[in-house]
Amino acid sequence: MEQQTVEMITKLVLQALSAMEEKKNGFQVPVGVSARHIHLTQEHVETLFGQGYQLTKKKDLMGGQYACNETVTVVGLKLRAIENVRVLGPVRKASQLEVSATDALKLGIRVPVRESGDIAGSAPVAVAGPKGVIYLKEGCIIAMRHIHMSPADAAAAGVHDSDIVSVKADNQRGTIFNQVKIRVHDSFTLEMHIDTDEANASGICTGQKVTIL
Repeated sequence: MEQQTVEMITKLVLQALSAMEEKKNGFQVPVGVSARHIHLTQEHVETLFGQGYQLTKKKDLMGGQYACNETVTVVGLKLRAIENVRVLGPVRKASQLEVSATDALKLGIRVPVRESGDIAGSAPVAVAGPKGVIYLKEGCIIAMRHIHMSPADAAAAGVHDSDIVSVKADNQRGTIFNQVKIRVHDSFTLEMHIDTDEANASGICTGQKVTIL
């Protein structure tokens, strides 16, 4: 009995020391590089792909989302276009296009940095599909960098939903990202999302880890 008690206490002490060391060194998060993509309403899906059309799944993503087989062409000012923009499902209540700053320059439009879903007053853009075209008066954004977390991950990191943190990429570039928003939900898998511009500038690839400071 005494031996079991000693082993239990030792285990608890080692776990506590490990947690203290992790907190001291910072909480590590894997990175997912997010390329340009678009979310659509069912009405817009049917305008672009045909009456009664349903999106088809290509790959499951976190939070019940999925990459679709369907792609569209987005058109900015002076008919500047970007082809093969991936559609993400399921359908939403409002259509939203997420691009990088480089994409915005190519399209010739001014695009604000916003959290996903905050599209009021954002940039306008046209979207073309095989069966039709839609014009979004607003809906084009550069996504604010953010970290998806489960409640357990948030507790381990000592953060809460909507917190703003700084994150360090401890690689050759040694980049520090400020203004990173924490997003917590039961369906989320631990991952920091940055766009292709941010990934290229900081020398980060999908799967590499960064540390919350």
